[in-house]
Amino acid sequence: MASSSSSSTWTYRVFASFHGPDVRKSFLSHFRKQFICNGITMFDDQKIVRSQTIAPSLTQGIRESKISIVILSKNYASSTWCLNELLEILKCRQDIGQIVMTVFYGVDPSDVRKQTGEFGTVFNKTCARRTEKERRNWSRALNVVGNIAGEHFLNWFVFCEK
Repeated sequence: MASSSSSSTWTYRVFASFHGPDVRKSFLSHFRKQFICNGITMFDDQKIVRSQTIAPSLTQGIRESKISIVILSKNYASSTWCLNELLEILKCRQDIGQIVMTVFYGVDPSDVRKQTGEFGTVFNKTCARRTEKERRNWSRALNVVGNIAGEHFLNWFVFCEK
């Protein structure tokens, strides 16, 4: 496992945090293909052994990755899984210097930062069933990640020529 004392030993180069139904079969599949074509190892949640509990495997995948890429889509904030992954990613950024990159997939970075617009509506629905502490933590995390200079998916769609 990667730690601050052995930061050059990573199991994965990249961990992608994303809302599955929004991007798995479209953007992410192209993204993953490009990484594979370039020899970049990426954590693949589809390879979690079917009898394993998912959350610990995801947390381990985050901690063992050199880079986390947060793909923020309009329904990202509808998933408590995604929001909790984001908390872990930002913890790794702070504790072990993990690189965090953002992709704004059909959402405005300002809406992510402020939890406004359609993104904010989805976030508020998710938070309606949660504690105030969870809401504050997630809101702070979205503000932080929304302030990380990122890319809008329309500006850089690349395909592997193989």
